[in-house]
Amino acid sequence: MKRADGFLVGDEYIITWVFGHLFSLADIEKYEPSPDGTNRWTMKNIPCFPEKFIFELRKDPKSRTVDAGVKKQFETIKALIARDDVDMIINAGDADREGEIIIRICVEQAKEKEKPFMRLWLPDQTPETIRAALSEMKPETEYENLANEGYARTYIDWLYGVNLTRFATLKNGRLLRVGRVIVPIVKAIYDRDMAIRNFKPEPYYGVVSRAVTNGEEIELTSREQFEKNARSKAEKLCAVYNAAEAVVTEKKKKKDILRPGKLYSLTKLQNFLGKKYKMPMDASLKIVQELYEKGYVTYPRTNSEYLATAEKDKVKAILKAVSEIGYPVKFKEGKTIFDDSKIESHSALTPTYKIPKKTDLSEAEFTVYSAIMRRFVAVFCAEDCVAEKTEITVKIGEYEEFTLKGTVILEPGWTKYDDASKKDKILPKLEKGDRVNTDFKPVEKETQPPRHYTIETLNNYLKNPFREDKKKAAEEENDEEEYKAVFEGLELGTEATRTGIIENAKKSRYIELKKDVYRILPDGENLIESLGRMQISMDKYKTAEVGKALKRVFRGDCTVADSIAIAETEIREVFAKREAPPHLDTDDGFFGDVAGKCPLCGETVVRTSFGYGCSGYKEKGCRFSVSNVICSRVVSIANVRHMLKTGKTHKIEGFVSPKNGKAFSARLKLENGRAVFDFSE
Repeated sequence: MKRADGFLVGDEYIITWVFGHLFSLADIEKYEPSPDGTNRWTMKNIPCFPEKFIFELRKDPKSRTVDAGVKKQFETIKALIARDDVDMIINAGDADREGEIIIRICVEQAKEKEKPFMRLWLPDQTPETIRAALSEMKPETEYENLANEGYARTYIDWLYGVNLTRFATLKNGRLLRVGRVIVPIVKAIYDRDMAIRNFKPEPYYGVVSRAVTNGEEIELTSREQFEKNARSKAEKLCAVYNAAEAVVTEKKKKKDILRPGKLYSLTKLQNFLGKKYKMPMDASLKIVQELYEKGYVTYPRTNSEYLATAEKDKVKAILKAVSEIGYPVKFKEGKTIFDDSKIESHSALTPTYKIPKKTDLSEAEFTVYSAIMRRFVAVFCAEDCVAEKTEITVKIGEYEEFTLKGTVILEPGWTKYDDASKKDKILPKLEKGDRVNTDFKPVEKETQPPRHYTIETLNNYLKNPFREDKKKAAEEENDEEEYKAVFEGLELGTEATRTGIIENAKKSRYIELKKDVYRILPDGENLIESLGRMQISMDKYKTAEVGKALKRVFRGDCTVADSIAIAETEIREVFAKREAPPHLDTDDGFFGDVAGKCPLCGETVVRTSFGYGCSGYKEKGCRFSVSNVICSRVVSIANVRHMLKTGKTHKIEGFVSPKNGKAFSARLKLENGRAVFDFSE
């Protein structure tokens, strides 16, 4: 093909492109202009619920003007679509809901008359796949539900983002980015970090024996545990166990075939790369996308670890190419590899038959490609991993049984390629009937705080935030629950969006990622605590409700309008004026609202980001202030106004003692220019 300005020309096709999103949804002022004619944020034009959403060419966020390159490329696309020799338009965007609507929006804005509109669906970008896909194209109407889900997701995210971001920012006085998915992600990290910060370790006693039998130390740990003040009970149990006879009552030994892990979804690949190489999610996604565009791997934004049964011939072709570079692979069937019921749009990530040389790839590309290739080789490895599993049961009198488990790899098989770090766990040389020496003692231990989220554990949580047994999230063989959650829309974010949303949270300084560990930052704490004061609940339950509605749109069981209505109802609840009596009032007003006259200097007291403060601070150095949260209770602006006028607030219910956690009621009164508790009736 010949390159022109903004497109390529061949004998049959013209190829042009968008770079990211050429279009975005118009801002609120397009629907509801500001009363003062500026773009200054105000409560007067929110909440905004457009009857028809308007797309505009993307603007630079700083200058608020259309980028010249964006405008030029769109004009190129528009001119190409209008050409008389163009008799068909083909959507060759990424094979997902986002790629679907990026091109649709562009074509809708560009075309002046109807032309056949077809969809090129590419699971990978090898020449063979592209040729086959061109001969099997379907009309765009076949992808209507996918597009509808994409549009609904875009509209809903806009409604939450622009309405609640403006509302929260006007309340807080500082920019708070409020989004349907970003908030529950930040809140998950916030909740975990607060649990760690507030954790008070509790000492307890375990009962452990470490004694030598036949020259080997054998550790036996009892299930029994004792509170810190019950050491004497632990010592009594130790005496009973040490007096009893410890005997090996059973020894089982069997050879077993160890199965490799499943093929990678994007999330599971990112988990692996984050854990082993400390590779951030945005970096791994960027690299695997580049590998896809070069034709080396299949479409990356997949939520499945399985292949479609219709892909068996394609897999055989890949295996042939893989075997030619020296890997011992063979075709295998089975539900652990091929399962149509666990594929929504795209199969698992695999290499293609187009195999690069190491010199063709950067170091980072080679790391990511090798991970995908090694897992593929492991799944289809012609050599089984054979292990000897041993289980020894030791019984202490009639009191307790202890089970020791060990595994010895006899034939490494696939572990040579995908899990070379798999180590043997060798048990002591004990046989049935052997006596075991014991020396049980109380061992002082401490309860441990929860761990910070890592790339892996956060991803597992986001895939199914309602999973009860989180400990088994990564290894669980029966993954029915996980796939059911994904297909129902319970996950927070999607494979296509999750990485970008987490990056936005990092750029907004809400969270940080060091190595592969996430931590909350002060701005993130402010976001979650501010939303709590405003009674804006953006929890996983509400996000999941919208997610389920979007999946119903994808299945054709729900319209775009129906899904938008769910979001509108929730947003209206935030804006609804909540009248409450003074003792229950939690409305702390908006940033800049006047609360009254300063009792110290006579200047105006206004609502600030962190409470109510004197506006005479700069000129007079007056430091009068009242926090808008005292003992876990939001102090309303109405109560502060009453205090500044009369010297006391109304009686307020719901304060919580930081010492004992008990709730109490009290007034606040002014005393020497400070707000203090008043417990008088």
